[in-house]
Amino acid sequence: MPQPANATIRLDPMFTVGPLRRRLFGSFVEHLRRCVYTGIYEPDHPTADEHGFRRDVAELITELGPTIIRYPGGNFVSGYDWRDGVGPAADRPTRLDFAWNTIETNEVGTDEFLQWCTRLDLEPMLAVNLGTAGVREAMEYLQYVNGKPGTALSDERVRNGHPEPYDVDIWCLGNEMDGPWQLGHKTPQEYGRLAAETARAMKMFDPSLQLIACGSSNRGMPTFGTWEREVLDRCFDQVELISAHAYYEPVDGDHQSFLASAEDLDRFISSVVATADHVAATHKSDKQIMISFDEWNVWFQERFADRDLERVKAARDLIEDSYDVQDAVVVGSLLIELLRHTDRVAVACQAQLVNVIAPIMTRPGGAAWRQTIFHPFALTARHAKPVVLDVASRGPVITTDRYGEVDQLHSVATYDDQTGELVIFAANRSRTDPLQLTVDPVAFGGTLRLVEHLMISDDDPHAHNTEEAPDRVIPRPGSATVTDGRPTAVLPPISWHCLRLSTR
Repeated sequence: MPQPANATIRLDPMFTVGPLRRRLFGSFVEHLRRCVYTGIYEPDHPTADEHGFRRDVAELITELGPTIIRYPGGNFVSGYDWRDGVGPAADRPTRLDFAWNTIETNEVGTDEFLQWCTRLDLEPMLAVNLGTAGVREAMEYLQYVNGKPGTALSDERVRNGHPEPYDVDIWCLGNEMDGPWQLGHKTPQEYGRLAAETARAMKMFDPSLQLIACGSSNRGMPTFGTWEREVLDRCFDQVELISAHAYYEPVDGDHQSFLASAEDLDRFISSVVATADHVAATHKSDKQIMISFDEWNVWFQERFADRDLERVKAARDLIEDSYDVQDAVVVGSLLIELLRHTDRVAVACQAQLVNVIAPIMTRPGGAAWRQTIFHPFALTARHAKPVVLDVASRGPVITTDRYGEVDQLHSVATYDDQTGELVIFAANRSRTDPLQLTVDPVAFGGTLRLVEHLMISDDDPHAHNTEEAPDRVIPRPGSATVTDGRPTAVLPPISWHCLRLSTR
């Protein structure tokens, strides 16, 4: 291994990006093959609770640390009738889900999901169907979920076993309506008007709701930018957020660009912010539209696209990618970038929670285990402090085919002024070169104390966890030391780090 180049981080508690938004540690549960059934819910499993939900999976979810869960989709929601999933389970219809070519039994629906969220102390984020449904269905769904007893829809919920309103605060106005694959796909003009009318109706019920308009499904969409501008121009006064979705994979074997995927995320967020602020200016408004990055992850879509269509239709499993060390470093780097944009990204949901491109895997009737990407999410959610600092760094750059020259070191820092705790999250994005990191302590009185250094790294960047070897890749102690109050650490190639320091 070559000698490490030097990189320095300088931090100052006076220079901040903004407060850490805990909703950035969100996840996503969609009725997509094994995410729900044999994922979070399996009544015949040895660990199933009295409601049919797997306790072993619930324990891993608590360890992972998500704060908010988006439901029920995703592509699924654009063909979903919420009424199919309420009432006595024996009376619920079995439907064909057009989005994913599968049979939906509706064993799990709104009440089961929301009560599961309550038991696990998770905030729900619900999506309404604006693909094959519209304003009336959204109004009725909202009344069922949040209405006080005394009207037909809220009393229906009472009869179904939940007298008190669920008080769901944040709602998605459809899903990926810019995508031609979406049931009910619309032009930005069509969708913008529908989103405005739906939002206006929902806010007649409760003006305090936070509503999310559909943004672009990815930055490569031909309508990207134009979609955001035209949609927001029509629903600007009725919504608080606009969504963004992004998935990453090595394209044509370009692993170095893949490791720098956060560069695309940064440009995506900056472009949406610029467009939203342009619309605000044309509306003569100081209102800031925030971003809900409610789908993001590593997803090997090339593998999915290559699968035989008939096999896709017949398969019980779908999009169950197995993740390696390199994928975990990319996921950790994407989390770093989301934190770096805490001033404008209010919500982020890793897609999805269990089995489907997920940090948690299960076997029906058997074990549940952590994928490699579980660990950077869990450590960041657990250790990130209340304020995100504006990091100044100096170090080498690496060249990528996709993004040009980028910093080899990708980092962010969070700080708690009350306790003096400082946590740095960092990735070495080089495939070949180590990096020696030094943290400049001057702004913290010239001295810092090491609490812990954990890293995701392996001599084999393609090592992954399996049911048979669930702990092949886990966080391990890093090399950080402190000399004269100055922390230093060697970051191996393709590695992600959680460096916990104390300023007192």
